[in-house]
Amino acid sequence: MGKALEGVRVLDMTHVQSGPSCTQILAWLGADVVKIESVNGDVTRGQLRDLPDADSLYFTMLNCNKRSITLNMKSEQGKELFTRMLGEFDILAENFGPGAVDRMGFTWERIHEINPRLIYASIKGFGEGPYEHYKAYEVVAQAMGGSMSTTGFEDGPPLATGAQIGDSGTGIHTVAGILAALYQREHTGVGQRVSVAMQHSVLNLCRVKLRDQQRLEHGPLREYPNEEFGDEVPRSGNASGGGQPGWAVRCAPGGPNDYVYVIVQPVGWAPIARLIGRPELADDPEWNTPEARLPKLDKMFQMIEEWSINHEKWEVLAKLNEHNIPCGPILSTKELIEDRSLGENEMIVEVDHPDRGAFSTVGCPIKLSDSDVDVHRSPLLGEHNEDVYTGELGVPASELAELKENGVI
Repeated sequence: MGKALEGVRVLDMTHVQSGPSCTQILAWLGADVVKIESVNGDVTRGQLRDLPDADSLYFTMLNCNKRSITLNMKSEQGKELFTRMLGEFDILAENFGPGAVDRMGFTWERIHEINPRLIYASIKGFGEGPYEHYKAYEVVAQAMGGSMSTTGFEDGPPLATGAQIGDSGTGIHTVAGILAALYQREHTGVGQRVSVAMQHSVLNLCRVKLRDQQRLEHGPLREYPNEEFGDEVPRSGNASGGGQPGWAVRCAPGGPNDYVYVIVQPVGWAPIARLIGRPELADDPEWNTPEARLPKLDKMFQMIEEWSINHEKWEVLAKLNEHNIPCGPILSTKELIEDRSLGENEMIVEVDHPDRGAFSTVGCPIKLSDSDVDVHRSPLLGEHNEDVYTGELGVPASELAELKENGVI
């Protein structure tokens, strides 16, 4: 079987994280992704570097399965080469600041004229309006998309989540838009613009909090452990705020990640009561219904924690799963990278790199039955200049050397 996106060609002008996370998924799924970099390279090649003179993990873990070419888009010869490439690709992806590609001389109208079938995907921080020209970073998107105001504890400051929902979350949304445009092109023969804003992507991931904002109009949110409610959704610690209450309870020996997240469903209360040594609560009308437990969720999870703190988290996990109680241990980054099941599912994979040696990276989370994903290393800067410019565009080798000498590539 071939790859799902075999034959699809992507001209990747993205950098840092939001764009590369998108184009890496396209590459994993079989697209030929050619990453255009300045002659100095994507800035993340040197950011957070752990080994001297080697591309950083920041870069290598976001640019697997791609090819790299260098191009000076400020030069006239560079613009000519770019124009020629536009006619050879299916997708152009970029995440520059608003208007940056236009100022290079390539408006959507001109791009569409050069190649009417091309799909032009742009990632920006914000949509049109007062925020349009704000600089956007991961946590800025979290702040302005609804995540930070609803993350943290009631008496503490707003907090960012460790999940990169602003950058990689936007990348995933952009993949969806690109694939939709590709499908539509099969019917129309015409490409289109795909625009995704980081703020909008975070907001989409926070929709349940907007649900609860509207529920507040009709009274307190009983599924939240908070005692008081104003006119906006509060921070509620580790509570999900959903129909089934949950909380992270401490386990032995009490380390920073010795916790298990436990969800108490109606059918789970009786076995939990027996596990924690309080079997009488299974039939106690003060505790045996969700309605009775909701006003005292803090006390309920305190009782569970008084039991769990005497057992290690894997033991707690086993005992809860014996009774089909939804739960999950808090896994540290060390535990994740060493997790055997994640390795067997090809979610943690080892990749060889010519400069830095073997390193671990995250594999493709999308599994297709007829299209396996092979994770290959990220490209060295300009590694494929000759392949693309000479082999595919027909630039003579002598001219290629001249372009390099003149700083065009």
